[in-house]
Amino acid sequence: MQSKGRTAPWWTGVLTGVLSAAAGVALATGLAALLTGVPSPIESVGNRAIDLTPRSLKELAIRQFGTNDKPVLIAGVAVTLLVAAGVAGWIGLRRPRVAYGIFAALGLLALTTAALDRTATASRTLTLVPALVTLAVSLGLLAVLLRTLELAPRAGDDVSGSFDRRAFLRAVLGASAGIVLGGVVTKYLGKNAAADSRRAVRLPAAAEAASAVPAGAQADVDGVSRFITSNRDFYRIDTALRVPQVPVEGYSLRIHGMVDRELNLSFRDLLKERLVERRITLTCVSNEVGGPYVGNATWLGVPVRDLLARAGVQSGADAVKTTSADDMTIGTPLSALTDENRDALIAVGMNGEPLPLAHGFPVRMVVPGLYGYVSATKWLVDLEVTRFADFKAYWTKRGYDAEAPIKMSSRIDVPTSFQTFPRDAVRVGGVAWAQNTGIERVEVKVDDGAWQDVDLADEDSVDTWRQWSWQWDDATEGSHQLTVRATDKNGTTQTSDRARIAPDGSTGWHSVQFRVA
Repeated sequence: MQSKGRTAPWWTGVLTGVLSAAAGVALATGLAALLTGVPSPIESVGNRAIDLTPRSLKELAIRQFGTNDKPVLIAGVAVTLLVAAGVAGWIGLRRPRVAYGIFAALGLLALTTAALDRTATASRTLTLVPALVTLAVSLGLLAVLLRTLELAPRAGDDVSGSFDRRAFLRAVLGASAGIVLGGVVTKYLGKNAAADSRRAVRLPAAAEAASAVPAGAQADVDGVSRFITSNRDFYRIDTALRVPQVPVEGYSLRIHGMVDRELNLSFRDLLKERLVERRITLTCVSNEVGGPYVGNATWLGVPVRDLLARAGVQSGADAVKTTSADDMTIGTPLSALTDENRDALIAVGMNGEPLPLAHGFPVRMVVPGLYGYVSATKWLVDLEVTRFADFKAYWTKRGYDAEAPIKMSSRIDVPTSFQTFPRDAVRVGGVAWAQNTGIERVEVKVDDGAWQDVDLADEDSVDTWRQWSWQWDDATEGSHQLTVRATDKNGTTQTSDRARIAPDGSTGWHSVQFRVA
């Protein structure tokens, strides 16, 4: 190919780069979908970006995008790749070797991130295959497309004239077919061994079932959260771009470390244990004041203290390091797991069915009273009894506290921001929680008025949130601010001091602006 003189139109070079990269990634993504436990190249790059992102940027992403942070990251990685590929294709019209070099560098990035991807559950060799396919397909298509753009010489002239449009169109159609094929395979033929495995699971009845939900546990206000959060609506905050595939076939939970007897339990072994059912409210440390990352569910599982007692915890241990199938590590105070008054569970069920894939199937940990980053390990495969002095977990390496009890909090569900009420129907409500202690009192105030007690719904247990409601009988027209605060059964009133989510959870009173017409 010539490097001087005329070239094909600039847009053909950009299209060449974009199509070459897109086809390589699409086919590799389709291949990854056919393999168990193998992330796609885009996911591997995204996973590495998550691990390298500073804590402040992670917090910003959650504030700005909420549970959509993962799709936004994937889209950002894809757009960056396509822009780089388009620029490489444009450069390739005159300097093809530079274009090949850029594509090789992108392929090397895919290979490196695949090799370092902690979320892969397949062998390292198998994990590299999609990245190799991306590199081979993208470079091959780039070479073919750039070759079709070589300008044929004009008669009697040594300067190139026009490129072979038919050959270019054929190559474009071939690359487009590769993109479509990869998309079809990903969407319709991709296998999910964990989903197939979950459909076959039949959970046994609990040896100790949860008591009936109190009849008055749900506040009688439209818009207040359901007392039991459905599996579909339960919040999900984790670092997994792709939910790990962990089928029950071959599953094993290892309990080891500072114990007298190491245990290795299959999923079937866990189902044979004494299973108890408990309603427990979970909260994420990323929950801002008034935020949505809290939910209440009925969990089925084995008390952690039962398994630790069987293993025999040795003196000197003060922590448990748990590891998920995607190599996420979490550190939990040992005392919270052995406490007779706290029902920490190795959970296998949620709201009457096997754990959803996104919430940890087949096995996760649930510990009332602790933020999820120090307790709620999903896709749990390893539990090591140890000491905090001997390790740092994923989030403690990033500046969060090693021990993080959930802070008392209250939230206004109704009104939503700037909601308008008729003057004679200003009825509001929400939820409050103070785990391991319980909520004794909730108060609200309008604007700068006096605090007023609300009606508390019936308490289920100290491990679940408590709902509240209030009627403003003498409402006045105009714009107003509603503020809420809670008091626990120890007489401690929720602080008004504002604290950010790092390093151990937010604090402050929740307020909402609304109107009365």
